[in-house]
Amino acid sequence: MPKTKLMLLGPPGAGKGTQAERITEALEIPHISTGDMLRDARDRGTDLGKKAAEYMNAGELVPDDVVIGIVEERLEQDDAQDGFVLDGFPRTLNQAEALDGQGVKLDAVLSLEVSESEIVRRLSGRLHCPECGAGYHKSFDPPQTEDVCDECGHQGLERRKDDQPEVIRERMRTYEENTDPLKSFYADRGVLVRIDGEGSPEAVAGRIAQAIDAV
Repeated sequence: MPKTKLMLLGPPGAGKGTQAERITEALEIPHISTGDMLRDARDRGTDLGKKAAEYMNAGELVPDDVVIGIVEERLEQDDAQDGFVLDGFPRTLNQAEALDGQGVKLDAVLSLEVSESEIVRRLSGRLHCPECGAGYHKSFDPPQTEDVCDECGHQGLERRKDDQPEVIRERMRTYEENTDPLKSFYADRGVLVRIDGEGSPEAVAGRIAQAIDAV
């Protein structure tokens, strides 16, 4: 597969992290997530990193202009010159326009399309142990004994509040409201590629590979 500049889109539970890892290994390009960029800039003590740290330490969202500047710094680093996978940026139309204005032209924006019912199934099935933090999934990775942690033996696995079905559906609505303008923006530029994100991780990875080969 060719080295290329990619962006990965998808709702919570779509498997972006899993697919980003597969892409970066196959293409030998960095997986660049918003969180990683902000933490790296903060740890390196750049001017923008110091600004970002002020908001992060206060538990506030980092403003667009700071995030955009940090992205620009990150994409100038040597390992990103042959390509990259952006994950979590841009999140808004303003950020997309700013990235475009910096002359960063994406070869493909890969949008993992997963139905709301499948997202609810994936996320609402997640369980964790309140004692040791071990994670499970009712369908994909259940404990050996129902409701008992394999690691510490605690009985009574829990579902996180944000994995309740009604909360998941609200997160999906928020995602779609924020992402629809992004999809339109990149569709107008002819780089949006919709990928069927349902099925096994291997099947989805195969569809992504075909899409990248066609770029």
